[in-house]
Amino acid sequence: MRPVQALIDLDALVHNYRHARRLGGGRALAVVKADAYGHGAVRCARALDGEADGFGVACIEEALELREAGVRSPILLLEGFFETAELALIERHDLWTVVASPWQVEALERHRPARPWTVWLKLDTGMHRLGLPPEAYADAWRRLQALGWVQDMVAMTHFARADELGEARTEQQLDAFDAALAGLPAGTAASVANSAGLMAWPRARREWVRPGLMLYGTHMLDAPCEAAAALRPVMQLQSQVIAVRELGPGEPIGYGGGFITDGPTRVGVVAMGYADGYAQYAPAGTPVLVGGARTRLIGRVSMDMLTVDLSGHPDAGVGTPVELWGPGLPVAEVAAHCDSSPYRLLSGLKRVRREYGP
Repeated sequence: MRPVQALIDLDALVHNYRHARRLGGGRALAVVKADAYGHGAVRCARALDGEADGFGVACIEEALELREAGVRSPILLLEGFFETAELALIERHDLWTVVASPWQVEALERHRPARPWTVWLKLDTGMHRLGLPPEAYADAWRRLQALGWVQDMVAMTHFARADELGEARTEQQLDAFDAALAGLPAGTAASVANSAGLMAWPRARREWVRPGLMLYGTHMLDAPCEAAAALRPVMQLQSQVIAVRELGPGEPIGYGGGFITDGPTRVGVVAMGYADGYAQYAPAGTPVLVGGARTRLIGRVSMDMLTVDLSGHPDAGVGTPVELWGPGLPVAEVAAHCDSSPYRLLSGLKRVRREYGP
């Protein structure tokens, strides 16, 4: 069997969720969209079911997968519904939905439900993606509240640059959000903080927080942050050395011959490639752990294999374990070398067997 696997530490996942909830001081929605950022939505949600205050998914397909797997906790559709035909499914499966566009407000006004609903109404405070403009927000709130069957409502927005700790735009978005809330009933529940907002912007911690990337033990903050230090990596991406080559100086390695040995070089071939989700254009020098010791990528990443420098690792050979990222090598560090992000690397995995523990 090809020795490529992702070891998923569910204890670390629970630890990170509890850390997020403590930071927020209220309730925390565990975001498990995109197959839990590549970690397996069903297994991650089951590990948190009964612990998490609810789950966030992108769309109804992801929500139904969790319901079919027996997850009974609240599930919020972060992108809302895409067509009115979905309203019956939302009701049947007891889902919560985001409302972010005027047509969705109108669709709910025409709907005749059999049970109370929970709606999160999204305000555009400057992300300019989804969300109602500030001038239309209070009216939409009143229209939904007037329906009677909308039992619970949460005001929400989303940050555009919360990873940048010195960026004034986040405070401006918070100001815009608070100004909009001033026109709503006192005591309105709110949700502002994503992972970066939760860790680095205390003002963003409201009644609900929405940890996503931090649940999986990593972040994209551009400066040190005490709250991030407590995170535990959830995934360890592993493979093995499957061949060793001894090359002299001046030898090209891999497609295109972009890497040329500058002296005697011991080359390890690893079963891992871009078809598995590893970054295709990861440059030479990208860190890798072989047998627990650091070395570097050399040569271009292929579809199914990559090559590493074993010159300083005489004991490494066929069968030696390789960690592409994990507890010993942060995925954020690998992503930085690849001009990518932890989001893309983690959620882009394919053809990788998952093993859950401890």
